[in-house]
This record gives sequence, C-alpha cells and structure tokens, in this order.
Amino acid sequence: MDDTGLFELDGSRPRADSGDAVASEMFAPPPGDAPLAVRMRPRTLDELVGQDHLLTPGAPLRRLVEGDTPMSVILWGPPGCGKTTIAHLVAGATNRRFVAMSALSAGVKDVRAVIAEARRTRRSGGAQTVLFIDEVHRFSKTQQDSLLAAVEDRTVTLLAATTENPYFSVISPLLSRCVLLTLQPLDDDAVRSLLRRAITDERGLAGAVTLAADAEDHLVRLAGGDTRKALTALEAAAGGALAVGATEIDLPTAEKAVDVAALRYDRAGDAHYDVVSAFIKSMRGSDADAALHWLARMLVAGEDPRFIARRMVIFASEDVGMADPTALVAANAAAAAVEYVGMPEVQLNLAQAVIHLATAPKSNAVTTAIFTAMADVRAGMAGPVPRHLRDAHYSGSRGLGHGVGYAYPHDDARGVVTQQYPPDDVVGRDYYRPTSHGAERALAERLPRLRRIVRGGGAGSASDGRDTG
Repeated sequence: MDDTGLFELDGSRPRADSGDAVASEMFAPPPGDAPLAVRMRPRTLDELVGQDHLLTPGAPLRRLVEGDTPMSVILWGPPGCGKTTIAHLVAGATNRRFVAMSALSAGVKDVRAVIAEARRTRRSGGAQTVLFIDEVHRFSKTQQDSLLAAVEDRTVTLLAATTENPYFSVISPLLSRCVLLTLQPLDDDAVRSLLRRAITDERGLAGAVTLAADAEDHLVRLAGGDTRKALTALEAAAGGALAVGATEIDLPTAEKAVDVAALRYDRAGDAHYDVVSAFIKSMRGSDADAALHWLARMLVAGEDPRFIARRMVIFASEDVGMADPTALVAANAAAAAVEYVGMPEVQLNLAQAVIHLATAPKSNAVTTAIFTAMADVRAGMAGPVPRHLRDAHYSGSRGLGHGVGYAYPHDDARGVVTQQYPPDDVVGRDYYRPTSHGAERALAERLPRLRRIVRGGGAGSASDGRDTG
C-alpha cells in the first residue's frame, strides 16, 4: 500500500511489512545518539510521571496501555506532557498491531489503506490494530469522517493525540466514539524528578555531569511543564559543560546553553510577590511599557498565566472600574483565552489586555463603594427589608403587607420613581462616588439627578426624561 504519511514514532518510514509487525518489533530501543528526550522516554507505565489522575488502577489510561479493552482514546494535552510516550507504551505493552501516522502528511488514502489492512487481519484471526494519529486536529473533516465506521465497529482502536481543544478541532461523531483523556502540564516537582533521572540513568547522561541547584531551578522554570523542553535544555547544557572539561552544569552554563538569562523569580518567595506588585502598580500608574516588562518577566520565568489573568480581572474592577467598563470585559476575555488558547499564543492576549488596563482611565470608586457598604453592615447598620420591597409572590404575603405600596419604575415615563430602597439605618448613605475620569464622568453627572428623584428631592416632572440622564 502507499505509505505516504505513515511513520514509526521515531519519524522513520515503516518497513514494507510494517502492517504485519507487532508493536514490540516496530519500536526498537533508540540508538545511543538519539536525543536525550527520546532516550529517556519511559519504558513502562510506572515510569510515567505527572498524570496521576489517569494512572490509578482501572483508570482508562492504564487499561489502554495494559490492553484490557479495545477502546478508542483521544489524548489532549500541551506539548511535552507525554502523549507520544503513551503511544510508545501502548505499542510496546501488547501484541496488538500498531500503525502510526502523522496528520501533517497523511491523507484519506492512507487512512483507508490502514483500515482495509486491519479488516483483513481481523477476519483472518490476526492481531487487533491500534492506529495512532499524531496531531489529529490537523485532519480535515473528510479525513476524520473516514475513521468513523472503523472506530465504530472496532476494526481499529484509535489512539489520537492533539494539543488543540478537541471540542473545537475534532468532529462530534468521532469524539463521541472515543474516550477523551486530558493530560496536564507537568508540575515543577515532576520536571525536576525527570531531570535528576536523566542525569544518573544509563540511558541518559549516566552521571557524566552533575547539576547545580540554581541551574536545575533555571531549567525547571524554562520548561514550563514541557518535559521535552526540559531534557533538550539539559542535554545542551551538559554538552556545554563537557566541552570545557567541567563536570558540573552551573547556572552560567545553563544560561548559555539555552540563551536565556536566569530570573530571580521564586513562585513562593519574595521575588514573586515583588514582581506581581510592580506589575499591578505599573498598570495603576498608567505605564503600559513598564507593565509589559513585568508581564514579560513573569511569562519568561514560567509563571502560571491563569494567576496573571486573575490579577488582571481583579485590577479591572479595583483600579479602573466604571471609568472604563470595557476593562473588565477585556480582562475576562484574556482569562478565557488562557483556558481556550493556552501558552505560548495566549501571551498576545495577555499583552493586549495589559495595554488596555494600563491606558484606561482609572477610578477606585467601585472599590471604595463596596468596602464602605460592607463596613456599615459590619457596624450593625443592617435593618429589615422595607415591606414594600419584600417578596409578594407566595400565598399570604399580601396579608403581611409584603409588596404593598411598591412603585414599578417602568410605569413612570422616566423609568425612575421616588421610593425607599435601603433599610432605614442607611437611608441617604452615598457609597458610590464616581470620579470625573473617563466614562465615569457621565455617571458623576447623572447619579446626583437619580438620587434626587429616588430620594424625593423633587428634580423634574414625570414627563421630564432628562432628569435620569
């Protein structure tokens, strides 16, 4: 058959008889000059780290690798979290036929050829076929459609990997026929353990060098949860150290190897909070350039973009507020992009929102308003709900006076009526005091007129709609 687009997981073309080869034959141990990340790929499920939520006894991932059930699976996760490694484990764990293809180069013809061969093998009593498709989100709708029948009747067991959200990139009929497993970026401890394993393991650096603690911290931060990135950087740093006759990878060597300066940025230490504080204060001070610098510091140091986005959402109300109501919209959009787009592209969304927040007119009137109101409540100024505002929908409520005398604002031409809304203890209290900055200027002009009408100050007749702004 035409094997265009079909590959072993090491990137080579399959042998002419690869369709008949079992997984253990297809994936020989990598050569000694293979990249460190390839040499250190886990050989057993127990060596896999960072996906504990999928590795418990009876969990889908463990059942898939151990071959307990022929279920089709979509692996969704960021680069370097173990998707290809899992494919290798599946390939090496059982006597199932294993065919791998990349969606970057394979076409419908390739998919149909694999399915036809799998069907012939199945009918002749041969081994079950597992079809691994890397970057499945790059398949067109037609290409994905070509898989449906074979996955439905288990002619093939599909193992597909994607870095894109499958709810948007995989057609619904195929998604419904598969179990979706979400892989998480590795945390710092997991990356650190893999670096240490690679330093000592015979498959890795076999103790040829040691790794200084600050250099290890630097590599962990740069990895950002991507094990392939971490091991590639380690290999480059080891090569740099050995080239000058050193047996330790120190921080300067690690910096030179990856061409990125180490940042003093401990997520649990003072530097972390100092940088975040500078970031917030730069936006508050309307210095977009400084704010972008601190954002870059956090991103390069591997800060969780969700943390950055949360701080921006808070800032939008705390320091911008009603001076630019769209600031909260922008911050929330950036936070949603963190989940939908992910790193590294979401850096652009965060930068756009930072510029919006930094250049927006500023007002802390919203912050002052809610804190003042809460202080009154804590001081005991919290009288009963006025009777005309109480719930009047249940039987007997009218007999208690609930809702009696309530004036419906929409019955007035202005849409505003004179009526007491707060409890007696706080009548006349002004919590929100808008500034004259940005969009809040219009509110500063409108709010006094609203208060005069609501509180009975006698500003305008019922036909004078101008009194509400």
